[in-house]
Amino acid sequence: MTKEKVETERWTIEELVAMTDTVQSEDIEWNGKNLKVQWCELTEAEEPKMDIPSDDTPDDEVQEHYRKIAGERVLAMIGKANKKNPENITIYKENWELLPSTFRWAISGAVLGTQAESFTSG
Repeated sequence: MTKEKVETERWTIEELVAMTDTVQSEDIEWNGKNLKVQWCELTEAEEPKMDIPSDDTPDDEVQEHYRKIAGERVLAMIGKANKKNPENITIYKENWELLPSTFRWAISGAVLGTQAESFTSG
């Protein structure tokens, strides 16, 4: 029995570069209702700056540090899309912290999860 190699599409550099200018969106369901959220992929220069915690930092502080970085990254991705597509803004930086934390996690998972799927499919 031989395994057939499944041929997958390959990214071109042009397509990858274009992804940083493409506004993506998804309806995020939470508590029986939907909210359309938009975001853009970031270039390295657009990534939020992050410090690496020292080795002697307590685990709970390390987790909080990376949670904050992930939130800043999601906000940067949403903010970039908001600038490119202002007529479809639903989330602003100013109202992010006011949202229920479980809903913020759902949004973060969708935004960061979509990106991870896009880049691991080939």
